[in-house]
Amino acid sequence: MTDTTLDARGLNCPLPVLKANRALRAMPEGARLRVLATDRASIADFQVFCRETGHALVAFTDQNGIYAFTIKRRAESPNTPTTDRS
Repeated sequence: MTDTTLDARGLNCPLPVLKANRALRAMPEGARLRVLATDRASIADFQVFCRETGHALVAFTDQNGIYAFTIKRRAESPNTPTTDRS
C-alpha cells in the first residue's frame, strides 16, 4: 500500500493535526498517511493525537527542521448494539 502525503509545512498548531485528522477520516483502515510539518509543536501534537485517537504513529523523522510523521489509520471498532426501548 502506498503512503499518502500531506504537506503541512508552514502551518502552525493546530492546523497540521486538524488537516491530518481530516485526511485520515477519508482513508481506509490500515492506510498510512505521511505528514510533513515545520511547526516544532507538531512533534508533541501528533504524539497526543495518535494516543487519543487510536491511530498508530509508526515513524517520525526530523531532517533540518522538516518533521515527517507516518501515521497508520486505526481500524474502526464495531458499533455497540443499541437497546430497544419500545
